[in-house]
Amino acid sequence: MWRASGSTSAPRPAHGRIGLLECESLAVNSAAGGAMGLHHVAYATRDLEATHRFYEDLMGFPLVHAEHAERPHPDGGPTGHIKHVFYDIGDGECIAFFYIQNMGEQADYSTDLSATVGLPVWVNHVAVRATPEQQEAARERMAAADIEPLMEVDHGWCHSLYFVDPNGIMVELCRDTTGIEPDPAEALEVMRSPIPADASA
Repeated sequence: MWRASGSTSAPRPAHGRIGLLECESLAVNSAAGGAMGLHHVAYATRDLEATHRFYEDLMGFPLVHAEHAERPHPDGGPTGHIKHVFYDIGDGECIAFFYIQNMGEQADYSTDLSATVGLPVWVNHVAVRATPEQQEAARERMAAADIEPLMEVDHGWCHSLYFVDPNGIMVELCRDTTGIEPDPAEALEVMRSPIPADASA
């Protein structure tokens, strides 16, 4: 796994970033190579400076790596450009962004993950594990920049603070409370259970 330089995060629990409590089945799955952890997630941005300010200055995720590549056009057209920037979200795992020009993108492309496909902004999002102190520090920095949380939710097993970045992507700062007690059989049952038909339909 790529490790971002400068990361000072403590080692994460055996089953990662969502508060999963240890259990034998998860230990077996991890030992068999089924769970490898997150390396990075990557999204598009139209504004590198606004993205940088949001993630490094306000969220507190340091910029740890950036690349710039040129791609000559096969037919002599404008040269393509790709910038790829990485922000450390803890434990060497990253959220990354592409800034592209002349790479086949549509002129009116959107960077958000949900609204342009007809979904509420909270559906497609990224969640980062945080302590209570990190949540409050981010809240204070955002408030100083006149940015309010989209929402704050106590899920029972975790407490979450949500912000929307300059690209229209929702970012969740997630603090584990009780954590999740793994129960694969119950989870599968819930996943497969039918949603009741609307009685008013």
